Amino acid sequence: MARTKNETWEWIKALAAALLLAGIIRFFLFAPVVVDGQSMMPTLHNGDRLIVNKFSYVIGDPKRFDIVVFHATEEKDYIKRVIGLPGDTIEYKDDTLYVNGKQVKEEYLEAYKKKTKDGNFTYDFKLLEVTGKQKVPQGQLFVLGDNRRNSQDSRNIGTVDDDTILGKASFRFWPLKDIGFVK
Repeated sequence: MARTKNETWEWIKALAAALLLAGIIRFFLFAPVVVDGQSMMPTLHNGDRLIVNKFSYVIGDPKRFDIVVFHATEEKDYIKRVIGLPGDTIEYKDDTLYVNGKQVKEEYLEAYKKKTKDGNFTYDFKLLEVTGKQKVPQGQLFVLGDNRRNSQDSRNIGTVDDDTILGKASFRFWPLKDIGFVK
């Protein structure tokens, strides 16, 4: 009888430790996210399931073209691509991105742009026109969805505070045919 109680107690401790470890990993390091909507097509699709690396922003700053998840509202998280970093000026002209006055290639959009026959994929704008700011403020990011014609992003909601970022979308685990690292 004593042996059964001891084994039961050991199982309970092991299960509690596993749950605690899973909670720490989920809360501090990685979290699953489901893509809701078409704003990141063709890179991500509605219903894709991703792992968000929360730790990536503890050890490093966001990088241009990272795909990040952030709290857009209390009820809703958005997933978008980082285009502008603090201190950057941003402009789109003739479907071309200019950061700090220099042309920057967005290779992840090239195939999609070629399919667009009825005008520019990304409409012309300057940061000042869409946010009222000359440069991306410190502690904030300028983000866009890859589906530029159908995305609620910094052109509509303004720049995003660093402290609202949950982390970097790093790995797609569903659907299985698209499993792999997100670029």
